[in-house]
Amino acid sequence: MIMYILQVLINGILLGGVYAILGLGMSLTLGIVKLTNLAHGEYIILGAYASMVLQSALGVDPILSLFISVPLLFAGGYLLQRLLVNRAMKDGAESALLVTFGISVILKDALLLIFGADARHITVSYGNESIMIAGLSIPLLNILLILISGASILFLEHFMQKTMTGRAIRAVSDDTEAAALTGINVGHMFALAAGIAAATAAVAGLSAGMKWTWYPSSGGHYLLIAFVIVVIGGLGNVGGTFAAGIVFGLIQVIGGASYGMLISYIFLVVILTLKPQSMFPRIKKLTGGRGNDAGR
Repeated sequence: MIMYILQVLINGILLGGVYAILGLGMSLTLGIVKLTNLAHGEYIILGAYASMVLQSALGVDPILSLFISVPLLFAGGYLLQRLLVNRAMKDGAESALLVTFGISVILKDALLLIFGADARHITVSYGNESIMIAGLSIPLLNILLILISGASILFLEHFMQKTMTGRAIRAVSDDTEAAALTGINVGHMFALAAGIAAATAAVAGLSAGMKWTWYPSSGGHYLLIAFVIVVIGGLGNVGGTFAAGIVFGLIQVIGGASYGMLISYIFLVVILTLKPQSMFPRIKKLTGGRGNDAGR
């Protein structure tokens, strides 16, 4: 019985690493730009397709495709935010929200046109391999994915806390007007945050693509998961995002294939009712803490 409980806990923690990276970009966008990017799910699917295409074209392990897909999605996220979303934000959050919805629809239809409606999956030679530790079977793929997720989160935390650019982004999140008065280019910082969020979506797309099958229309599913992670972990809360992913993964494994997702969403409703400020308010945040008006 004890071994079974340990196996469930390990599987839930490893699965939670994938969920954490799914929610990281959404947490960053909401915490800094103060905008719900409805295209975030499509960014994740785009990242999955990018890794699949690069794996096929270059004949390399899909993990190595991140060296190409991450810069590409960063550039795309930056340009879309700088050229479209920032301009729409001047007319209010509603206009910007509609722009992100339009981007979502365009990306979804473009992926459907290019790749068709067939299910896809990133296959690797070690996808079904496991290692035995103290009598517990641990999937090798899950270990790799939680390492990728943890490394991405640690890198992003270091960037936001220790670099001048990261501090500038946090200053914009803290107080947009005060940051602008000090000479910080607010539009550029918003675009950088959106680019970083898109880059994390590339990592999330690889992780999800190696773990599950997906379709061009799967973006909405991953967008919803990202929302759940953000609500549980808190806006811009890097440690909370990782912890929320672990909690969500544990709930999924305990609930099983039939009821895991249902129990997860019931848990979300309970959190929103009892503790709407998130479960992890004291963990270090990517952002400075105070909000600002995204439409300024």
